[in-house]
Amino acid sequence: MTSRVYRLHSTLELPLEDVYSYFEEPDLPEEIEDVEITRRNNTLILSAVATDSSISKYTPTAQLKASVTENRVYEEDPEEMDGGPPSRSNSGPQWGAFEEEEEEIESELVEYACFKGDRETVLQNTAVQYPMFTVLRDIAEIAEKGALTAIVVNEDDELEAVRVVDGEPQPATITVTDDPSEEQDGNGVDWRSNEFIS
Repeated sequence: MTSRVYRLHSTLELPLEDVYSYFEEPDLPEEIEDVEITRRNNTLILSAVATDSSISKYTPTAQLKASVTENRVYEEDPEEMDGGPPSRSNSGPQWGAFEEEEEEIESELVEYACFKGDRETVLQNTAVQYPMFTVLRDIAEIAEKGALTAIVVNEDDELEAVRVVDGEPQPATITVTDDPSEEQDGNGVDWRSNEFIS
């Protein structure tokens, strides 16, 4: 299989609960039999179990890595969502009483899986790397925040640009540009033969 991931950058964030829910009944590529989920402190590791039995058990298969963080999530006040002012039973200034009457907005701590970084940080190891990338792409489509961009060679051996932003696949193109290091060679200062430096 020649499918490969050349470039990848991810800023995906989604509730950890959503990641676990996705893997209850995942639609895995045929090259991946299962995904083992391991949590070590604040790191979540999703390791591919290859379907191909010729891959040695000692060969490290592709894995996705995410950091786990806690975010406080607030329930929104329905009145404020409608844009209406909060109702007050008594008119006039209530100085000290105002603070006592004001209710706190309900909140809870939610753990988030953050798939953030470039290919080596988020998607590691080369065995079944492309199939594991497709798993990451599926996760990107359920993520409520962040983006996934990548350049890959897909199953049809074609170069493909992938972009998913806030759970929505977006059109993407690949642009070939000159290597900036080549341009700099001609325009740079030649320090060795500079008449102003002795």
